[in-house]
Amino acid sequence: MRTAGLGKTSEQWRHEIREEKANTDRWERKFREAQERNEDLEKSLSESRKERGELRARVTELEKSLHQYQNRNTAIELRASLSKIEEMKGRIGELEASLQNCEMRIQFFEANKDRWKEQLHHVQDQVRNRDYLMGEAITQIREVADYLQTLAVQADTLSVKYELESDRRQELASLLKKIKTLSVRTRFFL
Repeated sequence: MRTAGLGKTSEQWRHEIREEKANTDRWERKFREAQERNEDLEKSLSESRKERGELRARVTELEKSLHQYQNRNTAIELRASLSKIEEMKGRIGELEASLQNCEMRIQFFEANKDRWKEQLHHVQDQVRNRDYLMGEAITQIREVADYLQTLAVQADTLSVKYELESDRRQELASLLKKIKTLSVRTRFFL
């Protein structure tokens, strides 16, 4: 059966209505899915905003901590630098005192240089004089040693000659032996 003026049968209309209901159901499902997604996205957005707020608070807190840490480090570094500066000032003072002491010693040495040169020349003269005297003494000792050698030879000759004779001669022989012994000792000086 046809409905007058609409040009479709009731079956066609029912079919079209079913399709429209199916379309409507599909669109309602899509709408609900979209709403659920939208709710999920809003929930996610809310959580993200909450996290962002927490992160901003944490960043602010970290920035404050960093600033305090930098200030603390700067203060510590300044104290350490001041300590090093004071230490260096003390060391500079010590070095300046040492330098002054060295300069005074140099001045003292320069002032006494001429006197020490005179003393050196005087000591060198004394050494030369002693060397000369020692040379003279050695020459005289050699002469005495040579003379003792000669006496020893003569004493040896006389001791052999007078050994068997009287006590006086024996004393003379003993004395000549002593001279001979002395002459042997003087050989070390020749």
